[in-house]
Amino acid sequence: MREYLLTLCITAAVTYLLTGPVRKFAIVAGAMPEIRARDVHREPTPRLGGIAMFFGLCAGLLVADNLANLSAVFEQSNEPRALLSGAALIWLIGVLDDKFEIDALIKLGGQMIAAGVMVMQGLTILWLPIPGVGSVALTQWQGTLLTVALVVITINAVNFVDGLDGLAAGMVCIAATAFFLYAYRVWMSYGIEAAAPASLFAVILIGMCLGFLPHNMHPARIFMGDSGSMLIGLVLAAGAISITGQVDPDALKLFAGSEKAAVHQTVPVYIPLLLPLTIIAIPAADLILAIVRRTWRGQSPFAADRGHLHHRLLEIGHSHSRAVLIMYFWSALIAFGALAYSVNSASMWIVLGVVFLSAIGLLLLLLPRFTPRTPRWAEAFVPPRYRRGAPVAEPAAATPQTAAEPEPGEEPRSPVPAAPRLNGATAIGARARLLDRGKAGTPR
Repeated sequence: MREYLLTLCITAAVTYLLTGPVRKFAIVAGAMPEIRARDVHREPTPRLGGIAMFFGLCAGLLVADNLANLSAVFEQSNEPRALLSGAALIWLIGVLDDKFEIDALIKLGGQMIAAGVMVMQGLTILWLPIPGVGSVALTQWQGTLLTVALVVITINAVNFVDGLDGLAAGMVCIAATAFFLYAYRVWMSYGIEAAAPASLFAVILIGMCLGFLPHNMHPARIFMGDSGSMLIGLVLAAGAISITGQVDPDALKLFAGSEKAAVHQTVPVYIPLLLPLTIIAIPAADLILAIVRRTWRGQSPFAADRGHLHHRLLEIGHSHSRAVLIMYFWSALIAFGALAYSVNSASMWIVLGVVFLSAIGLLLLLLPRFTPRTPRWAEAFVPPRYRRGAPVAEPAAATPQTAAEPEPGEEPRSPVPAAPRLNGATAIGARARLLDRGKAGTPR
């Protein structure tokens, strides 16, 4: 565990330290598009944050390769190299898109090629645990098609949810934490070496997200862009593929009896990791709803709009920060609920706890204008707006600079408008200022 913590800290530190210089480079390179109809931020904000995240990934893999226990992962498996190859390709495509806005179909083709590169190097699904049947071996073509589909779905699910400051990085970090706990338990508790690469991928992904979040929280100073969202989506998919399609369920020996019984009992663990509908359930739901909504309107599934879940939270009255926290809450509830159920599926307390927390989440959705106040002893650790007696600051309107009084005999000078700031603030105004969800632009 100490080597995992060291890898996580190195990955987070490299990502955090490089994000500042990358932000300056993005401004100089012009990777700072104008405000579009579907954006919720009001000032041009640089992208290309995925550059820092990619170098954080490289640093994490390099450190792990030189540690005593984790170096065995590189010796016994080619999956880390497969991940690095696919990540480099998808990252390069994302960088080009952040700068030049490439076509959506070209990005889709690049995602499929990156998944194919990982398959060619051994990161693929070999068999599936099916309830009532057992482990079903897949042919080479079946495994390839299923692996490519899972990678593409996960990448686009994470990319679709990247619409608010800190949303995608935080949700993926929560999912990766739950995934790491599961993979580490499978490896250390049951001695299954095939789960070691998935544990390494998850801890590196946590470090990438934690290192980038301080720069990306509201108000964000930099966006990860497609170079970051597609990268973390691919890493998350690689971990799920590694442990789901290559770990034999019967090797866990969780239940006495045949392999069919073992597979039937471990469905709550394996099927969610396979699809992956628990670790990124909210992004996957947002992806499905977006495709249905756009095709119903006769639009392309890749046409951007303002109908995502986070846009709807803003429209019903939630603030930017509250909408992000609500999405965090539901992601953690689903991911850690599935994790707890995989540990003890017979416990009724787990089910009751999930139901109780779901009721709390629904209550939060119905109280968009409620502002919680923290106890006096904890006020130093929260933003000022959550402190007792804190005045509610109205957003200052951008007023033009007044012209100086003209000298006698001079022409009166017109006022000079204030220059827009480039600090990347992303405050959101009243709901009336939000445009219709149907107005489309290019995705952020």
